[in-house]
Amino acid sequence: GKAAPGEEVGVLLCDVSDAGSLATMAKQTRLVLNCVGPYRFFGEPVVEACVENGASCIDISGEPQFLEGMYLKYNEKAAEKGVYVVGSCGFDSIPADMGVVFTRDKLKGTLTAVESFLSVKSGPEGLGVHDGTWKSAVYGLADEDNLKKLRRQIGYAPVPVVGAKLKKRGFLFYSPEFKEYCLTFMGSDGSVVKRTQRYLHTELQQTPVQYGAYVTVGGLGSVIKLMLMGMLFFLLVKFNFGRKLLTKYPKFFSAGYFTKEGPTQKQMDGTSFTMTFFGEGYSEGQDSRNGKPNVKICTEVKGPEPGYIATPIAMVQAGLSLLEDAGSLPKRGGVYSPGAAFSKTKLIDRLNKRGVEFSVISKPEV
Repeated sequence: GKAAPGEEVGVLLCDVSDAGSLATMAKQTRLVLNCVGPYRFFGEPVVEACVENGASCIDISGEPQFLEGMYLKYNEKAAEKGVYVVGSCGFDSIPADMGVVFTRDKLKGTLTAVESFLSVKSGPEGLGVHDGTWKSAVYGLADEDNLKKLRRQIGYAPVPVVGAKLKKRGFLFYSPEFKEYCLTFMGSDGSVVKRTQRYLHTELQQTPVQYGAYVTVGGLGSVIKLMLMGMLFFLLVKFNFGRKLLTKYPKFFSAGYFTKEGPTQKQMDGTSFTMTFFGEGYSEGQDSRNGKPNVKICTEVKGPEPGYIATPIAMVQAGLSLLEDAGSLPKRGGVYSPGAAFSKTKLIDRLNKRGVEFSVISKPEV
């Protein structure tokens, strides 16, 4: 039966360095929500315990190396055990991944390419981010070469380009739509969406969507500040002592954004995000193999503060989808990205009811 909070819900103490404690936990549940990062250091023991003991597992990692490493190591075993391991179910990367799925579902015809633009707006108190996220970024960027090796090891099937090829934009460019400068988004969105599109194409024979992820940064002043921070970051991240400095003094090296305390309540209340998706494709009956795309669509995902409000909403609703929409999950267990696991479930409806809202902004006619 369903336990009302506070009735039968006890506290289990687990420690990622104590495999026995993790096994005991996994044996007592159908689903573990794992919030302990950086996942490259603390994530795998939890995945292993869940897979070995028949519990599904959801995390909020934005670290492609961890996410894809878990796919390489545990996908087959999870399938055998009939459990689902779904990574990146927080702000990284449910808005982007489910946003592309939503855009595809709303376009009459075939969606072939999407670009997303993330804008984070903050109130008078400014933005705050916890230094756990900062650490994940430091170690992720320090270790990029190993991600390339890992991908070669997995040996991904190439995803075909359908329709007009999506142009890669420069690292920094001016967007007339937003009247702001924009950067390539450095988070996990690109890698997560690509995994979902590969899955939907190879397993469900759906047309794969090309994707580019960007973030708006504002005017020239913001760009200069960001560039100086970025140069310092990339200089230090390549050296051991540089990484020590970056992780020891997050506030200093991020110009106050990343702190050991995380955002204040006031900062959270004043912060929100909007992710805008510009999609293009081919109307029904139009051949995507030749000719220009002839339909466009613009959609958006809006939500509250990303790290502490939107992320738990996304994670909990993903968990509910996993438990309650079980008939709509992939037929076999495995390690999945959110869009691969949830494209047929009610996840988007669930999120809409909880304040992470998906909507169509415009559909120009053919």
